[in-house]
Amino acid sequence: MHGPKNILNFGSKQQVMTHKPETTIHDIAKKLDISASTVSRALNDNPLISESTRKKIKDTAAEMGYRPNVMAANFRTRRTNTIGVIVPLINRHFFSSVISGIEEIAYKQGFTVVVSQSNDNFEKESTIAHTFFANRVDGLILSIGMETQSFDHLRLFSDRNIPLVFFDRVVDEIPSHKIVVDDMGGGYRATRHLIEQGKTRIAHIGGPLNLKIYKQREDGYRKAIEDAGLKTRDEHILHNNLTRKDGMNAIKKLLESSCRPDAVFCANDTTALSSIIFLKQNNIRVPEDIAIVGFSNEPYSELVTPSVTTMQQPGFEMGQKAAELIIGQINSKEEESKYETITMVTELIVRDSSK
Repeated sequence: MHGPKNILNFGSKQQVMTHKPETTIHDIAKKLDISASTVSRALNDNPLISESTRKKIKDTAAEMGYRPNVMAANFRTRRTNTIGVIVPLINRHFFSSVISGIEEIAYKQGFTVVVSQSNDNFEKESTIAHTFFANRVDGLILSIGMETQSFDHLRLFSDRNIPLVFFDRVVDEIPSHKIVVDDMGGGYRATRHLIEQGKTRIAHIGGPLNLKIYKQREDGYRKAIEDAGLKTRDEHILHNNLTRKDGMNAIKKLLESSCRPDAVFCANDTTALSSIIFLKQNNIRVPEDIAIVGFSNEPYSELVTPSVTTMQQPGFEMGQKAAELIIGQINSKEEESKYETITMVTELIVRDSSK
């Protein structure tokens, strides 16, 4: 039988292309007139093979287009040297910073990082997790989406002792390492800053409360209001998915309330920016009439007019720590018995939207 052929038509001519078979260690051995076992040892840097011979074999392998059979090696070691990462949105600076931190550590340790985004959609997050599981990733690092309220797709990993590390949006119901920022402290400092600017009617646009980070940011907001001797108003506290459209609708609703706020603490920068745009469109001055503070320090927050006061999160460092924790578990011969929750600090970045 002949090998598979592709026939390509170029005008009236036909060209027949035959696929070239994969180069094997036996082909390299035949060319160099040595044993296949010697080739295998050299390609795996076995010290029993001299450095000059190793170099000669590796050079020949490269010339012949040899590709190691990673799947076979993985089958032997029961490892893929792959870490799965699920983030809600790759285009958010915070999440891309975390990915960069993960990749820096993982690359140095010989791991490949495969990243996918859930778009804050539960079904997509579940499908991605099942795909990673089926493809035998050695561990999973993730931040759950806004719609996620059940966790069977993640218990696939924990029930089989496949390492899991959560960051930012974590799941308390699953035992694992978790890396978070001081969301309550961040909410408190953001609100306290507005109070120090003389604002007394401070509203809050928060995220869905099934996610712990948004509950804690609201808790910080409430405590700052209470500590200052002010009162919270139910009409001043709104929750949504923190998209640009949600932000526009929320600030519009706040303007229509019986007691118009003079400041707003937004749970992310997207909402802060959309609020500022809406206020400017309606000739309401920022910060003189209504001051705005966001959360996350997206790159655009410094570039818009007015620039956005916000809370900085150490995304890159969170990613580095997540990678260190998961690689430590993957390489460990023993099952993890004690898990850490690591809390990192946030920093208030004061800009024009609140001063």
